[in-house]
Amino acid sequence: MKMLLQTNVSGLGQIGDVVDVKPGYARNYLLPQGLGVHPTEANLKAIEAAKQRHLEELARRHEQIEAQAALIRGKEITIFVRANEEGVLYGSIGPAQIAAALAAEGVFVDAKHIDLDEPIRQLDKYDIQVRFAPEVAAMIHVWVVPSHDSEMPAEDGGDEAPAPEAGKEGNVDEQTSEDGN
Repeated sequence: MKMLLQTNVSGLGQIGDVVDVKPGYARNYLLPQGLGVHPTEANLKAIEAAKQRHLEELARRHEQIEAQAALIRGKEITIFVRANEEGVLYGSIGPAQIAAALAAEGVFVDAKHIDLDEPIRQLDKYDIQVRFAPEVAAMIHVWVVPSHDSEMPAEDGGDEAPAPEAGKEGNVDEQTSEDGN
């Protein structure tokens, strides 16, 4: 049975294509979902106009994506994290944290566009690719540096006792946990 596709159908064809499908597939899936119609002259003209609008929309969206990619291409962001002396992070940095750091800089990117093979777990500079579409990508530079909180004990001389207030709070917690209260 011949069907005229009204939208792009994965594995079958693009909008405006006339495809040959089994009658059950057309009757039970394509027609009820509004994905295809019978290829009459009126439908062919209507779908051709819809295809033209679709192509114009794709071109406009592609321009927007290119503009957004050009905006962040080569951008450098810094993420402050807690890390041990060897540079290993307490936790990790994923696409959501990178997207949040970009948002703090005024550039809004969806985390799903950030191409990160595995979470970042070391202090270093990373070149991260942001892929907006299969053919549109931009490279950003992410600096993962220790936060000032994790550097403070090292600046004070390393293994010294904590500040008086922190020590008092720690002792109170230890006492309540020993008493069972």
